[in-house]
Amino acid sequence: MLPRSGDVLHVTRAASVQFRRSILFRVIRVLDWPAFDGWLWLDGYELNAAGDAVSRRSIFVQRAGLVRVQAAPDPRPHTVRTARRPATRTPVRVG
Repeated sequence: MLPRSGDVLHVTRAASVQFRRSILFRVIRVLDWPAFDGWLWLDGYELNAAGDAVSRRSIFVQRAGLVRVQAAPDPRPHTVRTARRPATRTPVRVG
């Protein structure tokens, strides 16, 4: 699973030994920093139990150890606006 911006992940020891206690992590982006095969750098926010961001972090994790808790919402479809004709005004008669 390759995380996407907005995904909420449960990051445990299976993702990296640095996580003695598991954390919830909201992904901002997957960084393109050099990494070993199967590993990746993620930039995002550590979340508390209420889902509020408590600290911004960049973490180095194994892709196979990540568990998606909540997927990012699908982007809204692009709406194309049709051109509108300008409103015509009736001239005002004076006198």
